[in-house]
Amino acid sequence: MSHTRQEKIGSSLRGELARIIQGEMNDPRLGFVTVTAVEVSADLRVARVFVSTLGVPAEGEQMVAALERAQGFLRHRLADNLALRRIPELRFSLDSTAIRGERIERLLHELDLADGKGNGPHGEPD
Repeated sequence: MSHTRQEKIGSSLRGELARIIQGEMNDPRLGFVTVTAVEVSADLRVARVFVSTLGVPAEGEQMVAALERAQGFLRHRLADNLALRRIPELRFSLDSTAIRGERIERLLHELDLADGKGNGPHGEPD
């Protein structure tokens, strides 16, 4: 199986999952969810879905648990909307890239202030 096929299926799954989660699910634990990436296994049986939220990590864990519980609904809707022979098993993971990036940005800003430069994260004065 070529990586290109896996990537195309992952991209299709990502777009459709984002649409379904935002438009068809009314679970308050989901809040603002972003599907950041989908990695499909070589045999196309498992898709690892990375999601992020603007909330605190505990909220992210609740969000992942809610998505795991909704897997049957999500797979059914994917089957209705995508022309795939088999819809992969969905495994959700919290993508902490945005949280780490925000923390790094904050630390860099604090270092600028500690150096007495008083410059913001992009070199402009505060």
